[in-house]
Amino acid sequence: MSPTLPAHLHFLSPDQLFGPLFRDVQLSYVFSDSKTFVDCIPRLPANELRARYDVEKIKPGFDLDSFIRDHFVVPEQAAGNYVSDTTLATADHIDRLWDRLTRPADMPVAGSSRVALPHPYVVPGGRFREIFYWDSYFTILGLQVSGRTELIRGMVDNFAYLIDTFGFIPNGNRTYFLSRSQPPFFALMVGLLADIDGKAVLARYQPQLQREYDFWMAGLPNVYQGQSASQRVVRIDDSTFLNRYWDDTPTPRPESYRQEIELLEKAEPLGIAPEELYNHIRAACESGWDFSSRWFRDEHTLAHIHTADIAPVDLNCLLYWLEVTLHNIAIQTGAWKTAYDDFDPLINDRQKAIQRVFWNEETGFFHDYDAVSQKQIPSLTLAGVFPLFFRLATPQQAERVHERLKSDFLQAGGWVTTLQQSGQQWDWPNGWAPLQWIVYRGLLNYGFAETANEGRDRWLSLNDKVFKATGKMMEKYNVVDASLTTGGGEYPNQDGFGWTNGVYLRLLKDKQGK
Repeated sequence: MSPTLPAHLHFLSPDQLFGPLFRDVQLSYVFSDSKTFVDCIPRLPANELRARYDVEKIKPGFDLDSFIRDHFVVPEQAAGNYVSDTTLATADHIDRLWDRLTRPADMPVAGSSRVALPHPYVVPGGRFREIFYWDSYFTILGLQVSGRTELIRGMVDNFAYLIDTFGFIPNGNRTYFLSRSQPPFFALMVGLLADIDGKAVLARYQPQLQREYDFWMAGLPNVYQGQSASQRVVRIDDSTFLNRYWDDTPTPRPESYRQEIELLEKAEPLGIAPEELYNHIRAACESGWDFSSRWFRDEHTLAHIHTADIAPVDLNCLLYWLEVTLHNIAIQTGAWKTAYDDFDPLINDRQKAIQRVFWNEETGFFHDYDAVSQKQIPSLTLAGVFPLFFRLATPQQAERVHERLKSDFLQAGGWVTTLQQSGQQWDWPNGWAPLQWIVYRGLLNYGFAETANEGRDRWLSLNDKVFKATGKMMEKYNVVDASLTTGGGEYPNQDGFGWTNGVYLRLLKDKQGK
């Protein structure tokens, strides 16, 4: 039975529930990490807490820190007290760690920001105590290797439940994530489950796949009628419509409230309006690449972020695959006429657009596209490898991407995310597990096995080295100089770590030829 919240507590986020108390806590450094308070659970109903705070805060000697700890349950880090055995092989450590990162089905808790899910699930670890959308696909890769099939089924069903509840998959199962999604990997998750349980799985999730597609395409009628952009759809020209990342709530994110108030102080002297800044910040969070020079006008400065202006190459490849998946389900279920009429032209149009809009013959790479200035963004990032992952590149294009990857992106510890050293975490010198998998599979798709295996082996070796030295599997790694730590980000590097564990096991399985 799916969990439900009482109607009067219908998915309000902490800033909505606690008002001035929320703002005071986040701006007073009660917690060093802004995410801690939004994950706290109140011991009293929100209205009683607000009233009590109004009375207590004006008394002499009032201490906000003590008030919070008396009236809220403060969360612990996921697997934060786990002591690793570094004499184990890395894969054996991960197999043991899955249980520490797995959460049982949730019971609704009044006032909690957690959106209750009906089945067990794996969290990333560290400060991330909830399920995350795109992380989960890469985590599932490893769960499959570990034989945890029932857990995979439950996680896919959790995402179907979120679509049934909200009409889309949120960034994560928190009330403060309900205004945005993340890269749409649900079709790939369903496809992986179909590989395990048979093709009938595809048809079972067709309603949810269609609803997710409708969510991403909801702005299309307005763009058809002449708007340059609406929600997650952008006009490239009169016959070409692609997708972007978006968020409808142009306010500071509750989980990063203090940092974004401080960022606004830097942005306003530059003539940047608060609503514009926060919209672009939130859109970058929907991308999963929060943050990266990829989204900055000057490739250096967070205040110059303009994510919602951009049609990203990776997002549009993922939506191509969602269209292909829905097309194939319709054929499988016998609705061939509907499949042909509805999706065949969409698939063809997107294929052509990906070639025409994102490919750059001069650089030999796929680039993001600025739909406002109507030109490609010059920076090179691993997002440009997604066309190879989905077999959308021509052999000649794949050859040139391969050359660029070997010459510029392959580092001592694997594939570096971008070539720009901005200080942000989704930039040089950092490497991330999901992108290692995308590059690895993309290169194999076009026969570049030697380079694919070299990148794979360097990444696995780096993971092993860090585990032996620290007992941790990290959220991200410095792939340029393994003796140094990673850089950038709103928070310290996290250990656990769901998608790193998943990709490690899947790459190791391939290396061992199992």
